[in-house]
Amino acid sequence: MAYDTQKFETRAKEIITWLEKEYMGIRTGQASPMLLDKIQVESYGTKVPLQQIGTVGVEDARTLRISVWDASQVKAVETAITEADLGVSVSADSSGIRVIFPELTGERREQLLKLAKSKHEEARVSLRGARDEAMKEIDKLEDAGDMSEDEKFDTKEKIQKSVDTHNKSLDELLGAKEKEITA
Repeated sequence: MAYDTQKFETRAKEIITWLEKEYMGIRTGQASPMLLDKIQVESYGTKVPLQQIGTVGVEDARTLRISVWDASQVKAVETAITEADLGVSVSADSSGIRVIFPELTGERREQLLKLAKSKHEEARVSLRGARDEAMKEIDKLEDAGDMSEDEKFDTKEKIQKSVDTHNKSLDELLGAKEKEITA
């Protein structure tokens, strides 16, 4: 019985997707509606995602416009964004809420680079953990007599090549984010 590498591949793709989502949340002076995805708004006694209260659109490069469907919820949305401490300024007007992203300072860029690098390292550690789990399963299969030694080494080599490929993808994501932050 050969080891099914699909389980490892699925886990590796999940790690890459996780890093992509984390990088979308790192604000780089460009207005991105995804920055507000994690915002929970107090609405009629329960916390709900911002997307369930209104629509978020890009007004210009540094401004998001939130059109709240129920005008009575504008203050709650404004409060939720302010409390999220995203480093943005929030102002309400007759047609909704404006979220304005300030220009990035050199110091803030450095902080964002550190954050991006730490998320990158988290992803690499997760990938190594997934590789180690796969290697242990392969060893167990060989010990149980379900896999020959040659199959074990071939499968381990295949997993390692996959790890190298996925690490390259993670490095490319970091490179793109670094470029975006320093631009």
